[in-house]
Amino acid sequence: MVFHCRCFSFSLQENEEIEYETITQTNSTMTETFHTACSDFSLSVSNFHSKTTEFPNLAEKPSNLRVFTVAELKAATKNFCGEYKLGEGGFGSVYKGVVKSLEYPFHEVQVAVKYADGEPHASGDHKLLLVYEYMHNRSVRDYLSSQSKTPLSWNRRLKVAQGAARGLTYLHEDMDFQIVFRDFKSSNILLDDGWNAKLSDFGLARLGPRQGLTHITTMFAGTMTYAAPEYIETGHLSTKCDVWSYGVFLFELITGRPPLDKNRPRNEKKLLEWVKPYPDIKRLRLIIDSRLEGNHSIKSALKLSYIASRCLSKDPKLRPNMSEVLEMVNQLISVPS
Repeated sequence: MVFHCRCFSFSLQENEEIEYETITQTNSTMTETFHTACSDFSLSVSNFHSKTTEFPNLAEKPSNLRVFTVAELKAATKNFCGEYKLGEGGFGSVYKGVVKSLEYPFHEVQVAVKYADGEPHASGDHKLLLVYEYMHNRSVRDYLSSQSKTPLSWNRRLKVAQGAARGLTYLHEDMDFQIVFRDFKSSNILLDDGWNAKLSDFGLARLGPRQGLTHITTMFAGTMTYAAPEYIETGHLSTKCDVWSYGVFLFELITGRPPLDKNRPRNEKKLLEWVKPYPDIKRLRLIIDSRLEGNHSIKSALKLSYIASRCLSKDPKLRPNMSEVLEMVNQLISVPS
């Protein structure tokens, strides 16, 4: 069972002509659901590492599903040809492909097809394929890297902050069940042609705590430099862990620096320790990404750093919910600087 925004997903079985239902959204519907902030979201028993968890069967709900056959995807990727391979990770290989557009029959759409080589699903002995819209503008991390020749403009950084907050808000608060992303970071935020942020790589996502509970306890998984302290120290996982990661990401947008840079001087290696002494508007100028060359609003940067600081409260109870974070970011963007 899968759930996607402008993505197509289906299971690979013996009969290549079996048709598989896939969830895809039009642009208007996508804005109302994932708010243009999610492009890789798989809800499966194996993804959540639990054989007893129950959640709604999304396939039974009314939707504008698109149907694919395995043969179509083989044709799209030239039978998963090595030349079309984009990369490989712990959860499978990704191939670039081309499929026909449903909206414009004479047009073709570039997609990324993930061929999961993991364990069979609990529902049967078959493998999972996921088809996503191809992200031409790569990840946010690519543009924040010191090696990037085209850093993100300030306005685009704000747009990315807003889109990512929308995606997390949806996962945490807008579904019938709660999802903890668990690996929110700049390299997992992809950008489409319109520079809209799309959350990707849900391989570590977990169902959130049941109603009445504040957290679940699990072994650590994710990226240490983005992880909340309570999760690292105790294994207590909640949506507030994603809020912490989002706070780290905001300082990454402001400074252009990763959470850990071993090539920096000792007092600048860890991003969160480096930004601590710069809370006021005068000193904040010293840490804003120099590649912006002054093309930014110092007032909006100060407001963004305030939001980040709230997300980074050591006590998870003091961190805002993502819907509150989104509201603050929306207000920041709507008010002229």
